[in-house]
Amino acid sequence: MSTLANLYRKALSFPLSFLVKNNPIPHNPITELSLDLSQPIVYVLPYTSQTDLVIFQRNCLNIGLPDPLENNEINGTSLPRYVFLDEGHSFFKSKGAKKETEKVFYNYLELHRALAELDVQLVPVSVLWGRAPGQEDKNGLPKLRLLNGIQKTFAVLWFGRDTFVRFSQAVSLRYMVNEHGSDEKIAQKLARVAKMHFAKQRISAAGPRLPNRQAMFNKLLQSPTILQAIEDEAKAKNLTKEKATKEAEKILDEIAANVSYEGLRVADRFLRWLWNKLYQGIDVQNADRVRKLALDGHEIVYIPCHRSHIDYLLLSYVLYHQGLVTPHIAAGINLNFWPVGGLFRRGGAFFIRRTFKGNRLYSTIFREYLAELFHRGYSVEFFIEGGRSRTGRLLAPKTGMVSMTLQALQQGQTRPISIVPVYVGYEHVLEVDTYAKELRGAAKEKENAGLVLRVIKKLRNLGKGYVNFGEPISLNNYLNQHYPEWKQDSQEDRPAWFNQAVDKVSNQVMVNINNAAAVNAMNLTGTALLSSRQRALAREQLLEQLESYQQFLLNTPYSQDVIIPTESPEEMLTHVLSLDRVGVLTEKDNFGEIIRLERNSAVLMTYYRNNIQHLFVLPSLVASIVLHYEATQKDLVIDAVAKIYPFLRSELFLHFNNEELRERVESIIAELSRQNLIKSNDNLLSINRAKVRSLQLWAATMREILQRYQISVSLLLNEPNISRAALEKESQSIAQRLSVLHGINAPEFFDKAVFSCFVNSLKVNGYFDEQGQADLVKLQELADIFNRLISTEVNLTIQSAVEKAEDLDEPNVSINKIDDQYEEN
Repeated sequence: MSTLANLYRKALSFPLSFLVKNNPIPHNPITELSLDLSQPIVYVLPYTSQTDLVIFQRNCLNIGLPDPLENNEINGTSLPRYVFLDEGHSFFKSKGAKKETEKVFYNYLELHRALAELDVQLVPVSVLWGRAPGQEDKNGLPKLRLLNGIQKTFAVLWFGRDTFVRFSQAVSLRYMVNEHGSDEKIAQKLARVAKMHFAKQRISAAGPRLPNRQAMFNKLLQSPTILQAIEDEAKAKNLTKEKATKEAEKILDEIAANVSYEGLRVADRFLRWLWNKLYQGIDVQNADRVRKLALDGHEIVYIPCHRSHIDYLLLSYVLYHQGLVTPHIAAGINLNFWPVGGLFRRGGAFFIRRTFKGNRLYSTIFREYLAELFHRGYSVEFFIEGGRSRTGRLLAPKTGMVSMTLQALQQGQTRPISIVPVYVGYEHVLEVDTYAKELRGAAKEKENAGLVLRVIKKLRNLGKGYVNFGEPISLNNYLNQHYPEWKQDSQEDRPAWFNQAVDKVSNQVMVNINNAAAVNAMNLTGTALLSSRQRALAREQLLEQLESYQQFLLNTPYSQDVIIPTESPEEMLTHVLSLDRVGVLTEKDNFGEIIRLERNSAVLMTYYRNNIQHLFVLPSLVASIVLHYEATQKDLVIDAVAKIYPFLRSELFLHFNNEELRERVESIIAELSRQNLIKSNDNLLSINRAKVRSLQLWAATMREILQRYQISVSLLLNEPNISRAALEKESQSIAQRLSVLHGINAPEFFDKAVFSCFVNSLKVNGYFDEQGQADLVKLQELADIFNRLISTEVNLTIQSAVEKAEDLDEPNVSINKIDDQYEEN
């Protein structure tokens, strides 16, 4: 039989080589699963299948794993490198496969008793032939992979390009022997655990069955909560109950997704072409976190940052190719236009209106629909910022969807819910040109088919894309730790702890997204060039600055999740110059080569700089203090940073708490000193004149932020009783004037939202008393620091504008008296 099976495998090898694509998950199992190739590996497959074995062998050889068809030779003993758990439906099935596998496990366990240095790794592997989860109205979960010969032939032809080989985390037999022994019962337990693992893997890869849409509607319309909302709608608008019910059905049809697995497969083909056309590759990091959550049975909520409309498509594409279920996606109703609305809906999009205000029936139905998705086990994705960032920074979180997620958990959701923050980044964003126009005052163009066609015509070389899965937040664990009262029965929709928990979770999501930032050639080059007042640097200076940034990120990591480029500064610059329409130009004169930004491209480049600005604000602040104080005590630097840090932390979602700040600043000082940018003698910090240009470029990252803070502080010092609304309005007006007079290109410089954030931070950090009156002593301490860090010319412009603004102020109202409306917003 063995000889016949070998011949059969050889016969299969040729047709399968071009019918079935190599798709290992993860793409590099040796690294991502920490496999030790110096120790033996035993592959565990779910059932006997020669076709699966041929495909699996080809994937192993392609990624450098040991050949499964060769035996492991251990101390003179030859044992098979793969086992089957069940017989399967194939002609060459192994009768008694379970017993054979248990015997092989036992033989390996016995070897561990004799050889102390031996550590065999059991690696569960399954071949996934398509991942259609089946429909809800069919009985039972379909047998996704246990196929007979005829079915397998059809699967090869139909799903060959959608076949994935899933490698799971290895089990250490050394650990099993040390912890549990090496008798036959342990061998049997290993086989049972492996079978349970494969059952979980099927669910994590295919997900629950797709819903019967009408059956779901009927169930939701009979729920007590929606019935009550329908009754209230009928009374409020003087409608018959039948008309109110029809309106509820219409709302449900507007909202609900209509997922089609075949639609997903077609979309995968298109998206594969699209990414190859647009980008030079998609860098995916930390997907193993999500796979572990899925295997552990968690309800997963993906919350990405929002840079582009293609974020929806990119994340679903990445998840599909990581062997995970594509989520149901909350999409703005503006995307529900022909023809893409229907395509998005079949891909998992459910549509949400921009506002629920004043429409209780709509808000109730939407909340119940979302809760039903969680109850049925579907993963969900939504964008917490509410819209695409036009500045490249994270926007303040909109907490509505987080609130509904917590409500679903509070109302008896049985599976644990985990939020997965996701950083999505690009070296070149498709819509960045339109963002620049909108920031200059142009009206936002409504999404339509013509807009889609125009975007497709612009397809060009856009560099690389990045998807980095941040540290997950287990809502159950988070609430248990911070709000243990959440499990107590409460008749209130929003108990006392609820709103604070929503805000804290939302803020932590933003922090974790920033912790997973992707640094790339484009945003590093943009950071350096924009730090020069003329947006131009000598090539040698630019390369030196890129190396300084790169070394800082490597030696003083912001977080363990940040993606740092591995290319040399020369390679990064060459790459940026090769990209289309980025506005980075080279010029030559008698002294060498100059790299500069086109004037019109400066605003666009701030977008990419802002993607990673949070990584550099603290070292920039330290550099600025040393540069402007010239020689100062280290403790004074740390004290000045501590006064400014709370505002940076709130605005840029930084993760260091107050207790960690001193250690962080000291590590920054040590790295700047190591790079010879500053001198550190005992406790005295001073400028290294030989490297002053590089120190100036480092300091410039904070320049515009400090200027904005100085505007608001100066207004408060000049008129302590100014109302919050007037303070924000005047701050914005002065910033606009400053941007014109001093050539400031950053689009967020006069954004009202950043001034609102700063004023709120002043209040939270005690710069106003309980009556809402400004604490002039504390404000003056801030102003003294800003005065030293900001150029005399800019300071004079600010003071002049503040004095002129005094006569234009609105009637004085204390900060607290208008605070409620801002907290509500």
